Amino acid sequence: MFVIAASSLGLSAHEVRPAIADLTIEGQSLALDIQLNLEAFVAGINLTEVTDTNDAPQASSYDSLRAKGPAALEADFRRFWPQMQDGLNIEVGGTRVVPELAGVTVPEVGEIDLPRDSHISVTANLPANDDGVTVGWDRGFGPLVLRQTGEAEGLYTGYLTDGQSSAVIPRIGSARESAVQAFGTYIKIGFEHILPKGLDHILFVLGLFFLSLKLRPLLLQITAFTVAHTVALALGILGYVAVPSSIVEPLIAASIVYVAVENVLTKDISRWRPFVVFGFGLLHGLGFAAVLGDIGLDPQRFILGLIGFNVGVELGQLTVISLAFLAVGAWFRHRAWYRGRISNPASVTIALVGGYWFVERVWG
Repeated sequence: MFVIAASSLGLSAHEVRPAIADLTIEGQSLALDIQLNLEAFVAGINLTEVTDTNDAPQASSYDSLRAKGPAALEADFRRFWPQMQDGLNIEVGGTRVVPELAGVTVPEVGEIDLPRDSHISVTANLPANDDGVTVGWDRGFGPLVLRQTGEAEGLYTGYLTDGQSSAVIPRIGSARESAVQAFGTYIKIGFEHILPKGLDHILFVLGLFFLSLKLRPLLLQITAFTVAHTVALALGILGYVAVPSSIVEPLIAASIVYVAVENVLTKDISRWRPFVVFGFGLLHGLGFAAVLGDIGLDPQRFILGLIGFNVGVELGQLTVISLAFLAVGAWFRHRAWYRGRISNPASVTIALVGGYWFVERVWG
């Protein structure tokens, strides 16, 4: 647990996020508008192997690129483009189509510690036939959210990881996943947002775990947290609640500090703890909603996707608790020194990490 907490100190706004590509097919023309972190690509960071750019060997190069103005970064990316061109795999009927770079849009530098969302426009000429199209890219480019645009119902949305390619997308109409496939996709997205990418959520759940190894306190907390983040996730995705990440993210860090400090100050669950955890669950749910909002939900399968994502989150949280129990609870929970030597030091470490994040997210 201490290893997880210590390695989390570098987590900040440098967290790796998926690129988002909007795909338009009109006859023999294909266009991709891709929102991505250009600096990470130009620096050569393997976006599958790291969850935070601070952890990459190229972190200093990334930070230097992050400080560059739009024109300089665009020039760097255009020099990098041949590598991305080779890694961007567009196929029609099993034959690769060569993509071309049509444009680059880079915002001003802004806050240096926040990731900068640039856009590139990519085009390709398709063969004069009716064969469908698949899109994917190199594993090292990280996850890709591919969203089909157009007027047809049930337009394709894919969450592609580990170098996967999309389903075959027809020239006219849309590529439909089965309900089971779509449900499984959103479960995967939800699970991965906890393990390995959700270090702040992992530490919050560990904070709940270290209060007490008795079943009742743990179930009360997990139930309160689950109900709250489920409600907030639904309200956030539906657009009824919208809170800027600049507010949500520091408060999530503060929630980690609170539960960890209370673990040290009390030996058992207080009357108000489930209500406080419920409130923090609302914050975490809004954080989940931001992730799912970036990916997008198929309007025809909104409920299915929402439930699948939430199931994935729950599976991730249960995995965290199970691993923690196997690591320390199963062996030491009956020891007289468990609280003094394991629970309290772990909670203090979690509180320090949460405090670091809070300061960084407010003033970093």
